[in-house]
Amino acid sequence: MRKSVRGGFSAAAFAAVALAAAPALSAGGVAWGYHGDLGPGAWGKLTDSHGAIAYPLCGEGKAQSPIDIAARNKNSSKLSPIRFNYKSAPLKVKNNGHTIQVDYAKGSTATVNGESYSLLQFHFHRPSEHTVGGKSFPMEGHLVHAKGSGADMKLAVIGVLMVAGDHNPALQAIWKNMPKKKGTVTVKGKQVNAANLLPRNRGYFAYDGSLTTPPCSEGVKWHVLQQAIQVSPEQIEQFGALFHGGTARPVQALNGRAIRQ
Repeated sequence: MRKSVRGGFSAAAFAAVALAAAPALSAGGVAWGYHGDLGPGAWGKLTDSHGAIAYPLCGEGKAQSPIDIAARNKNSSKLSPIRFNYKSAPLKVKNNGHTIQVDYAKGSTATVNGESYSLLQFHFHRPSEHTVGGKSFPMEGHLVHAKGSGADMKLAVIGVLMVAGDHNPALQAIWKNMPKKKGTVTVKGKQVNAANLLPRNRGYFAYDGSLTTPPCSEGVKWHVLQQAIQVSPEQIEQFGALFHGGTARPVQALNGRAIRQ
């Protein structure tokens, strides 16, 4: 994927997110992963067939995600509540080689500070990518939203932290149908509603960051919900059985960014 301008996105980066793709090979044709020579420490050094750095922001970016939300970094402010308008949609579950992802039909939105973003997809990481006061969580869900198109497109992601606890029925409907290998399953007659994966308390931490996977494009508006949801240990292990060793990028330097709450 070609380099995006700092603080913005390339057309290829937008296309990958808008299509809810994120395949094992990126749009630029350069493989990446979470372990070994293709792991997060190498993302900013991977080269394409011409020898050019494929994902320079993964190594050079100054506003990267995820981050640790440490107490000393929290800035108290009156954030506007997020208004969720999520509708039920056909259940379409994808194993893209890196995670389990649910591609979402058009018509569901989240509104933040008067800006309405359309829900494109949601996916999962194990363990959590964001940490709070240095504490990691067993899993984290990312609900990916977009506003506008082309060079004017903006991205907003809502992070949902997950703790081990009660069995989660909303998650189980997805887990029951997730492909064991790369591919997509459209479950006939089955609906999913992303609202069922949100905690009751919708307070959140907000900061400016990036995609947490290559090309690590910056300019993403992050909203990490403060209250975690419960998922059972069995559900956590079921995801882990498909993606051995974890699917999380380590936390990145804050570099003076404000974390609002």
